[in-house]
Amino acid sequence: MKKLVLASGNPDKLLELRALLEDLPFEVVSILEIIPDWSIEETGTTLEENALLKARDVTERTGEASIADDTGLFVDVLGGAPGIYAARFCGSECSYEDNVQKLLRTMLCEINRNASFRTAAAFVSPSGEELCEMGEVQGIITEEADGDGGFGYDPVFLPDELDRTFAQCSPEEKHRISHRSRALKRLIEKLESS
Repeated sequence: MKKLVLASGNPDKLLELRALLEDLPFEVVSILEIIPDWSIEETGTTLEENALLKARDVTERTGEASIADDTGLFVDVLGGAPGIYAARFCGSECSYEDNVQKLLRTMLCEINRNASFRTAAAFVSPSGEELCEMGEVQGIITEEADGDGGFGYDPVFLPDELDRTFAQCSPEEKHRISHRSRALKRLIEKLESS
């Protein structure tokens, strides 16, 4: 069975990616299983650029097909911030909680709380084939964190399609509508038809 290497150093994201890719006819492995100290500087200016940057690096280093994603949280009233810098909103070594608290402080008196999660999912093959697909979910930023599931901004993101935050959802509920699952679904459909 061919390998498919997940280009992420984030253990929470790796769990989600594995769950979303479990039906593919590949042996899905993490880059950290092959190169334990793998990391890459995300120098792209878009989600697509960063996802492709990670996937290309992993395929180049391993000689295997790879999938990477890059996700951002785009808040209307903040002009789209934190955007592609969502994971580093509070600094390079910050925690999920640090980012969430900074976002809540920044939006303390805001009435417009509209936001969207966007994910770019990229595939790179050893032969040089490259695909990239987007997924998006609209919602609002809640006034306080709620729920202990998920990761990142999930405790403060209330998707339009649900009555609770992503952090209050089971993984299966979140995967049904999430930005990451939508991007990967489109990517898998493209892969299967190519």
